[in-house]
Amino acid sequence: MPLLPKRLPIIKFLSLPILLIIGYACQEPQAEQRVGSSIPFHEDPLVNVMAALEDDGRERIEIPETFTEESARELEGQLDSLFNYYHKRRGFNGTVMVTKYDQVIFKSAFGYADLAKREPMTTDKAFQLASVSKQFTAMAVMMLKEEGKLDYEDVIQEFFPEFPYPDITVKQLLTHRSGLSNYTYFSDELWPDRSLPIFNNDVIDLMYAHQPPVYYRPNIRFDYSNTGYFLLASIVEKASGMAFSDFLQERIFKPLDMEHTFTYSDNLPTDLVVPGHERNRRKRNPDYLDYVLGDKGLYSTLDDLYKWDQALYTEKLVSKETLEEAWMGSRVRKRRDNEDYGYGWRIKELKNGDIVHYHAGLWHGYNTYMLRNPKDHSTIIVLSNLSNGSLGFLKELQDFLYPITPPHAIADSEQEVDNMASSDSEPKKDA
Repeated sequence: MPLLPKRLPIIKFLSLPILLIIGYACQEPQAEQRVGSSIPFHEDPLVNVMAALEDDGRERIEIPETFTEESARELEGQLDSLFNYYHKRRGFNGTVMVTKYDQVIFKSAFGYADLAKREPMTTDKAFQLASVSKQFTAMAVMMLKEEGKLDYEDVIQEFFPEFPYPDITVKQLLTHRSGLSNYTYFSDELWPDRSLPIFNNDVIDLMYAHQPPVYYRPNIRFDYSNTGYFLLASIVEKASGMAFSDFLQERIFKPLDMEHTFTYSDNLPTDLVVPGHERNRRKRNPDYLDYVLGDKGLYSTLDDLYKWDQALYTEKLVSKETLEEAWMGSRVRKRRDNEDYGYGWRIKELKNGDIVHYHAGLWHGYNTYMLRNPKDHSTIIVLSNLSNGSLGFLKELQDFLYPITPPHAIADSEQEVDNMASSDSEPKKDA
């Protein structure tokens, strides 16, 4: 990875709300449990991994002359002030990484890994990804499609002949257009003993036995559902002949050197995984639904997710054409908010015209977020183990990193503004 050229500092321009937050944060003492910082360009431990991807059809990005090492350091300082504010004033607890032009600009940890024990958070901790897991399930499907082991137009009965709902295709599962009801709801009613874990095959058996009503016929409209993605994980098992967790490990995690990414089990590495905490700051206990995989259930770290992000600029896993199809979107009628859904990723046009791919997740004390902007190869990764609504800053963070026009400079005397953004997380019961 080339180093950034050293040039004269550029003038920084900030939007009004962000500048006021930064000004406020700079006057406050640093957060007690904030550890780590961005990785120096010449010491980035991911450089070797990224270099290994260079021979796999890597998509190149041209670094503009205005983006220098000095301007990157400047951005790092602004982000440090922002997240110090988010931690102290909005209760953010977790880890964060921001990259731009394939460079790690900011990487830090805030708060506690275990709130009761007051164990400091560190940037190498692994979090339950919740719905951010869906993009890996979609990748497994895409890989098998390229290998001819399944097709997007295959119906579920190709893999489960007795499945009681006809005419639902793999593509409709990928794009949340199946009409199937959410398993996280009907399992609560139909599973006889919630002290016992439920697995993918158990949920399918419940669907066979009870045939929960559908929300609508297939392909009528978009309706976000975890059911489609747990079914996709089960289809991956049928098509590949491998356990879903083994497929991910052997075909995705190992090739990308994602050494700290794995699926939920009874034997999670307690020295690596942070527990989830509810709004009241109490630790969340394991749940019988945790064992269902595909819609959630992956654990990962900042560094591993960045390796994943960078691999998506290569053809290491699937071809460029397959990836482009995954990000085409699926809605026939475009919404006024410019939102769409591809294969495991939400798609959105920002106010400045950039098209980004992102996903949020919320599951049992964890709140996660990952955004990729192919235009400048930037990434936002936020992992939190405290479900307190503190990720409401994501909208304003997007506006700061991707402004519509070069915003204006503001005098230091301006007053702090009110909260602006609402969280882009999933509903409480969803992954």
